Parts: sequence; structure tokens; C-alpha cells
Amino acid sequence: MISNKMRELRAAKGLSLEDLARELGTSRQTIHRYERGTISNIPPEKVEKLAKVLDTTPASLMGWHADFDNVMPISAKRLPVLGEIACGEPIYATEEHESFCIADGEIDADFCLRAHGDSMIGARIQDGDIVFIRSQDFVENGEIAAVIIGEEATLKRLYYYKDEEKLILSPENPRYAPLVYVGNELNQIKIIGRAVAFQSKII
Repeated sequence: MISNKMRELRAAKGLSLEDLARELGTSRQTIHRYERGTISNIPPEKVEKLAKVLDTTPASLMGWHADFDNVMPISAKRLPVLGEIACGEPIYATEEHESFCIADGEIDADFCLRAHGDSMIGARIQDGDIVFIRSQDFVENGEIAAVIIGEEATLKRLYYYKDEEKLILSPENPRYAPLVYVGNELNQIKIIGRAVAFQSKII
């Protein structure tokens, strides 16, 4: 977590809370809240300043993993986190904005969902990861999609066979069976976007 990373880097440089607050142009209390994790949605400009003062990168500080290939971001933006999405059995879909996530400015996404479960671990998406979603109602076969099934949501690799009127939502974990929908069952399916990146915790 950024709170632990901040505390470790600040201690390594021999900086006090007051020192870091002065460098950022903020208060000691604010830095203390950052390090306790009570303020998690740090403005992008503060992230960049923090990274510079602590001799690291925004990516290392925040634990970014952009577009599945560890590209280090050079700019940042804020995206809404819209509840959780299941990586396993579908779960209830909520569109309430529970928080915001700071993302690489190069990520072409409209919102984020927090992964829940382990069915997508083969795509390196772990329980609790933030998945960045680009809003669209169609994805190519083999792409990872955020899908609403009735009033439930799930994240799976999608395969659609028009001639057979069949949709397969495939997990990335052999412990889980694919979800298969045919014929009229397709009417309950709504694609809300394509997964374009994810953000994992630093362990």
C-alpha cells in the first residue's frame, strides 16, 4: 500500500513528517493521514511531488501495473471505482461511486472495478485488484470483458459465436467452469466494457 511505501521511503531518507509536508506544501497532519491510509485518494499532482521527493517513480509509489506489461506511467488521472466485480461467481452490480483511483494518464479507461475472487488469476488479476475498464458494448473474442448478467456483474474472457447464438464467459482459473449462454439467454447479458489494465497491491 502507498501508506507503507511512503513511510518506508521517508524513513530511509531521514525525513520527518514536517520535512515531507514542507516539500509538498501541505500540513504535517495530511502527511500523517497519507501514511495511516486514512486518505487514499491522493491528487495526481501530489503523487508526482511525493515520488520526486522520495526518489522514486509514481508507478513504484502507487503500485501501478499498466496494460499487463509493467509500463511506468509518466502522468496520472483520477477514475471512479464502481464497487466490485466478481472473478468467480457473479455478484450484485453496483454503480455507486465508492472511491476514486489514481491511474496512469496513458490508460484509456473510463472507470474502475475492484476484482473479487480468484477466477482470473491466469490473467494476473488477483482478489482485490483494481481493474480499469473502457466503456463499450462490444469486445473481440478472447478479450476480457466486464459483463452484467441480469443484475449481477462478472469479469471474464469473452467468446461469442453468432451463428450458434452462443456466448461463453471463460475464467482464467481451471477451478472454475465457463459460463455458457445460448439463444434467449443472451437477452440477459450486457457488456459494459473491456478490461484494459489493472493495478495490484505491492506485497
